[in-house]
Formats: sequence, C-alpha cells, structure tokens
Amino acid sequence: MSLTLREACKDTLQVENKTYHYYSLALAANTLGNLSRLPKSLKVLLENLLRWQDGDSVTADDIQALAGWLKHAHADREIAYRPARVLMQDFTGVPAVVDLAAMRER
Repeated sequence: MSLTLREACKDTLQVENKTYHYYSLALAANTLGNLSRLPKSLKVLLENLLRWQDGDSVTADDIQALAGWLKHAHADREIAYRPARVLMQDFTGVPAVVDLAAMRER
C-alpha cells in the first residue's frame, strides 16, 4: 500500500522538549514538483489540503490540481478548503457567521 500525499508530507519539528507535527511543502514538492513559484496564498491552501486529505472530502486529485495551478493559470475545480479559524471584524463577522450557520443547516 502506497503512502497518501498527506502521510508522505507529514514531518516533525523538535523545540526543546516538545514535538510538533506539520505538513511540509518541501516534502510535498518531491511528489508534486517544484512549488517555489506558487503564490504564498496558494501554498497556504495547499498545506490545508494536505492536512485534511481523507480521500473523500479532499482527494489527491484536489491537491495535484492546486499544485499544478501555474501550468494552467485557471481554475477547473473548486478548492476543498477546510478552515480551522476565520478572523473577521465584529461588524462583518457576525453576519458571515449567521450565513455560514444557515448554510450548514441545509
């Protein structure tokens, strides 16, 4: 059984007595090709996709499509983005949260 992109890109960082796990774009580049020219905003989204890859809501095809964005410079699919947090000002954040809650209930 081959490793998923998620498993292949997981790395650790040791700081004093603590170990932190993260998903390395440098390791992802071994499979996906050169990612250095990808805009920083897409690198953040790519790391998010690696973190959430489960084969269902985020697939290897989703990750490869985002990594190959520079080749095509257009979107042919939606990004399977799963944010953990969203920071917004109060006057814009409250209506957005209400809208998101309404969408979730559908």
